[in-house]
Amino acid sequence: MTFVVASRRASAARLRQTYAGAQLIDVTSKGEDPWVRFSPFYPHGSIPVPLSEGYEAMSVEGIWQALKVFDHADVDLTKMHISSMTGLKRSARSFGQVLGHRAGIQGKTLLDYHTARQRIYLPAYRWVLDHRLGDLIVQLRHLDEESSVVLLDYETNADIDDLTRPLSHASLIVRYLTGTWPPPHSVKQRGERGALRLCAGGRGAGLYAGGGNAVHSEQDLRGVPSQKTTLRAVCPILCRNSTRRGASQTC
Repeated sequence: MTFVVASRRASAARLRQTYAGAQLIDVTSKGEDPWVRFSPFYPHGSIPVPLSEGYEAMSVEGIWQALKVFDHADVDLTKMHISSMTGLKRSARSFGQVLGHRAGIQGKTLLDYHTARQRIYLPAYRWVLDHRLGDLIVQLRHLDEESSVVLLDYETNADIDDLTRPLSHASLIVRYLTGTWPPPHSVKQRGERGALRLCAGGRGAGLYAGGGNAVHSEQDLRGVPSQKTTLRAVCPILCRNSTRRGASQTC
């Protein structure tokens, strides 16, 4: 069988037609229990904050937003304590241009987006997969033995180096399931301001992952393919529209 990441924005009818016979699982903050627990917004609690020994947060998104630095605002530790899955976002509209992410709560330097993905977001989400979602990972593996599994996410871009479109946290789930988690320093190095300028919005269509080496969009494939394919590169940090509005996640 195979795992698929597809857009939650698609109609139910289109999803059923495109992925006939597959199991559809919404892993966003709008998903049902227990799958909503895969959302970076979900308040698992006691998540270690990367680069910040002794600090913990309720959610991965709370960590990402808390460490964001703007022209007119530094870190905001209150985001780490939110358990309602709402009120997490911090926008450039309110605080000015995003300058980067602080390298830890007590950090003296700012990280560009590529580096922040590697050193903040990926470790935080990986910790949740390792320590909070083991039972659901087992369920997904069992479901995959029965039929293809489609993970629904608002964003479907799976290219870790593509800063022109938002990137999908569901892609990281597929990475985890297929043993292809991004290694350290897998993201191409760019200058901080270059990375900030390149951060932009966009929409992806879908990807397939399994045992081969190709990635296809759902525009290329009208159904779940018989030959397994694999995920090449993914990253969960979602940069929306432009850096003047800041980087955020829609999940």
